[in-house]
Amino acid sequence: MSTSMIGLICIAFMMLLIVLRAPIALTMALIGFGGFTWIVAFDPAVSILANGPFETLSNYSFSPIPMFILMGVFASKAGMSQALFQGARTMFGSWRGGMALAAVTSCGIFSAISGSSLATAASMSRVALPEMERNGYAPTLASGVLAAGGTLGVMIPPSIALLLYALITEQSVGDMFIAGIVPGLMGLVMYGLTVAVVVTLFPKSANPGEATTLKQKIIGLKGLLPFSAVFLFIIGGIYTGWFTPTEAAAVGAGATLVIALARGMRFQQFQEAVSETLVMSAMIFFMIIGAEIFGYFLSVSRISFSLVEYVGSLNLSPYMVLLCVLVLFMLLGCVMDSIAMLLLTVPVVYPLIQAAGFDPIWFGIVAVITVELGLITPPVGMNVFVIKSVAPHISLGDMYKGVVPFVISDLLRLALIVAFPVIAVGLVY
Repeated sequence: MSTSMIGLICIAFMMLLIVLRAPIALTMALIGFGGFTWIVAFDPAVSILANGPFETLSNYSFSPIPMFILMGVFASKAGMSQALFQGARTMFGSWRGGMALAAVTSCGIFSAISGSSLATAASMSRVALPEMERNGYAPTLASGVLAAGGTLGVMIPPSIALLLYALITEQSVGDMFIAGIVPGLMGLVMYGLTVAVVVTLFPKSANPGEATTLKQKIIGLKGLLPFSAVFLFIIGGIYTGWFTPTEAAAVGAGATLVIALARGMRFQQFQEAVSETLVMSAMIFFMIIGAEIFGYFLSVSRISFSLVEYVGSLNLSPYMVLLCVLVLFMLLGCVMDSIAMLLLTVPVVYPLIQAAGFDPIWFGIVAVITVELGLITPPVGMNVFVIKSVAPHISLGDMYKGVVPFVISDLLRLALIVAFPVIAVGLVY
């Protein structure tokens, strides 16, 4: 039996285990170890199992991950989500759908600090959803805008998904973050336009808010400025070369801690923040270790090379190859965490993308947007279930109806970036 056939058998078995809800990190590690043993030998596989985790965890390149997570947890403990929503709410005043626009804006800023879509959706839903319901917003719009707004955390830097993609494909982390700025802000603007279209077509879905004076708007900016300043300082520092992404993570965590302390964070909350960071970091690093062991297996199975040769024999155009990869990403993104999905699939499909001649940084942006789209796409959509846990009284049917306009918006953004790659890489090259 050829090594590629062994690889296919192992991958099929791994997908079966994932469907059966086995832990993804453990599944990748076990299949990687078992497959390597099958192709090479038991002793070398044990050596990888013994040395791989230490080499991975001692890799300096992964050090920004816990710092970015800590930054997001500090922001959450500081009551950032409430401050952001109230500040954005005053900015939009009496506009019809103003609260939905405020939710999108605050989700965008919060996600720029937290870097996590699920954390953004959960935090902002607890603050914004009750307010929108009290003001007569339709459940479809209220839940849909928050589920979609949460996905901005995948793209707007600093993003853990972009960081991991850069490390997997050996690209510059700084370049990936810079490339994510325009597509991330583009998503924020297009979500706002989507809200405007929805409330225009369906006026009963949202009521006008209370009018606010210029003085109230200026005061409302106080809720937006501190955290916006942290984001701009981090990205500006990386773009100008003042500090590396690793240093930016530490600077961002320190700055967010100062803001949290200024907003009254107590020592107990500090302990909780550190504890949450440790738990979340351990989960991510466990997945990275599993992906590393799985990567050794992929190398000896040569399945990626066989896949490239097979696709080449089909004489498909580069964009047809890209379409197949993106459909795979979208389907898996519906049922898997974005980080786990990238760690699992990018090592397999990246050689295909290289063979097709696409820019690796541009593809990273396209891939992450597709993963982001999967977070709100029926029949699953991870973010939808996060909103459901916060608002069990809203039916899943209403939530799925609510995200449809935002799915269309994301598809349009994806099409524009595929058609005009300069949108993603214009700031990099």
